[in-house]
Amino acid sequence: MTIKKKNFSEDEIKIFDEAIIYKRGEYWHFRMWLENEKKYARKSLRTRSQSTAMEKGKELYLELYANQRMGKTYFSLTTKGGVSKYLAQRQKDVESKLIVSGRFVTIKTHLQHWLDFIGKETRLKELSRTDCEGYFHHRMKASKGNVKQVTLKNEQSTINGCMRYLFKQHDTHIDSFDFPKLPKVDGNNEAVRRATFTSEEYDKLVKVMRAYCAKSNKKIDADELIMRQLVRHYILIAANSGLRVGEQRQLRWNDVEIDIVKSQGIEKKLAKIRVRAETSKVRTSRIIYCRGGQYFERLKKIAKPLSTNSLVFSVDGENEISKRALLYHFHKIVELAEIEDKENRNLVPYSLRHFMITQRIMSGLSFRQIADMCGTSVAQIEKTYYHLNDEIRLTNALADYRRNEDGTIVTI
Repeated sequence: MTIKKKNFSEDEIKIFDEAIIYKRGEYWHFRMWLENEKKYARKSLRTRSQSTAMEKGKELYLELYANQRMGKTYFSLTTKGGVSKYLAQRQKDVESKLIVSGRFVTIKTHLQHWLDFIGKETRLKELSRTDCEGYFHHRMKASKGNVKQVTLKNEQSTINGCMRYLFKQHDTHIDSFDFPKLPKVDGNNEAVRRATFTSEEYDKLVKVMRAYCAKSNKKIDADELIMRQLVRHYILIAANSGLRVGEQRQLRWNDVEIDIVKSQGIEKKLAKIRVRAETSKVRTSRIIYCRGGQYFERLKKIAKPLSTNSLVFSVDGENEISKRALLYHFHKIVELAEIEDKENRNLVPYSLRHFMITQRIMSGLSFRQIADMCGTSVAQIEKTYYHLNDEIRLTNALADYRRNEDGTIVTI
């Protein structure tokens, strides 16, 4: 680096060979030409003293010189620019199948919330580790208290993931924010229990869906009827397979085979489902067998796919059923089934996965068997569904007794 200016006035003093301090009004300022960035770095030294300005100027020069040698830039991206740079990198991860497209959308949403808080024009290099101390309060206020704590925790993780990337790119001076510790949440998992359908409620859904998709309903046209049938079969298959929403929406016909097996002399149709690694949340493929093979057969007659590569839950075989359409019809069916306290229980399509896992646990399958079916860990199953332990213990306790014909109970 060499200083561009060769002639100096009496209020300009050259520092080394690359920078000067100069007086503007009563205060001294610093200026240094940055060859790599083709710009001047300028900064007020906030002093009227020439000797103090000389000391501060030399310190600043040495800092900038060292940063330039390490490849660090002086002029900063805005937070908006930094987020765009990070998202461009994560988009490559989607193309390389390192993350699913749904995860990318979630990351984008998380970072948009952060930009709303931090400001889109804030300079990345002006950020300090404590600048997100008010993030929790901001999000709670913006959402009117409706944002879940687990969501906030995930958002904080995403934000710091972005900061770590930008720090490695020399776009920030910090690699993460020191978020305040979130309030401790009661771990009794009552929320999971409430967000799960009971057997009686699921039976109501099945009954209501027959009428909801009846061909005799002249108030709906052919396109609407197909959409209703798609959602109906989505619910039936989700409750039997335990697939995640993203896994099920991306399912293709060549991922499904129908096997006929005999159990106690009765033929049953099982669905053999291949979950591809690129559609799985955990990026691991798996094969599961589940009841309800007849639902796939029936849906195939309705959807009439053009090829084996067509999407299962799609009107045209090429585009997934939208989340909006799925949620609309799902909530409509729940409403028609007159499910109690549906507004406060957070019943969503993912509740069908909770239902499937709950039913398998209560039927006696081991956590390992269920974890393998659902593509998760034994620890996660135990952590999320341990509230069922009391019900299992109660069932086991009652199994130790039987009732005589006269009504009296005897110990076995």
